[in-house]
Amino acid sequence: MVRVGVIGGGQLARMMIPAAVNLGIDLRVLAEADGMAARLAATAVGDYHDVDTVLAFASDVDVITFDHEHVPQDVLRALVDAGVKVHPGPEALLYAQDKLLMRQKLSDLGLPVPVWARIETEADLQAFLDANGGHAVVKTPRGGYDGKGVRVVTAAHEVSDWFTVLAEPGAGDALLVEELVDFRRELAQLAARRPSGELVLWPVVESIQRDGVCAEVIAPAPGSAGPIATVAGQIATEVATGLGVTGVFAVELFETSDDRLLVNELAMRPHNSGHWTQNGSTTSQFEQHLRAVLDLPLGATGCTEPHTVMINILGGPAEGALSDRYGRALASHPTVKVHNYGKEPRPGRKVGHVNASGRELDVVTYEARAAAAFFQD
Repeated sequence: MVRVGVIGGGQLARMMIPAAVNLGIDLRVLAEADGMAARLAATAVGDYHDVDTVLAFASDVDVITFDHEHVPQDVLRALVDAGVKVHPGPEALLYAQDKLLMRQKLSDLGLPVPVWARIETEADLQAFLDANGGHAVVKTPRGGYDGKGVRVVTAAHEVSDWFTVLAEPGAGDALLVEELVDFRRELAQLAARRPSGELVLWPVVESIQRDGVCAEVIAPAPGSAGPIATVAGQIATEVATGLGVTGVFAVELFETSDDRLLVNELAMRPHNSGHWTQNGSTTSQFEQHLRAVLDLPLGATGCTEPHTVMINILGGPAEGALSDRYGRALASHPTVKVHNYGKEPRPGRKVGHVNASGRELDVVTYEARAAAAFFQD
């Protein structure tokens, strides 16, 4: 039996389990702690920062892949040096782990990105603000996600605490600053590439954010057929080949008010913008990821219905579990699919999502939102 090791025990690893079962793959998970979302496949619990722990976990699998991008480079290199197949590899993951390196690499490849700069002092930030209309977005290069590590600023002192942290050992020596992009909406291009080179694209989707967290995804993005899909696909293809990405990955994009597409972020793993594929595409991103990292032929990526809408369940019920709400939710919306991450409800936490598919976007959107509302207080 083919064995795939996943580092990280979150919901992405959890959602690889059904695909692994269907394909007869032995999925093994190195979880950070007991009781995590992917506990059904957790064969080990340990610190992914520790080389010996990770090497021991990888000793009897055919390939290593990831639930997140935070495994340190020295650990990734140790795996490669030990002869372990790692997808995506450390050379690609480097650019998902460090936003400054990502911006520089994308710029070197000639891909469209916001105006940006590396800044080390408040004076650097103020100079950027003065040159870019007095508004900017400042990001910590490492570790930020779901709106964390991102601030919109109009004055340099608004991130003075971040500059103070830079002086601490191991904290890095610079921040990333970008223009505040005037955009109509956020889009995402999901793709998959196998080591031998085959690459497939799903339809471009619209991602709706609330408080820096993905709240809804509409697939395909309304009005995206034609030039938008062509350009987004070209960008994702150049990212994959230029950075050597393998597995499923997502390119988050801004559609600007003057009709350009700019790369916002990269994710080198299955992504929130691709959860709709579980019920709305011929091949889900989780099955595709397993195919890709094993260098198997990739599946078709077409839509099974004209529209699919995904709604994240953020926070969950104030009391009890998501499953306590199944009766009313499933009875009221029998066509909607609920995906429960097995997490304890907590304000702002992603604890699940729902997918609805159909022919009329207004109806599909209503069904998805109404079903999700049963699980959120």
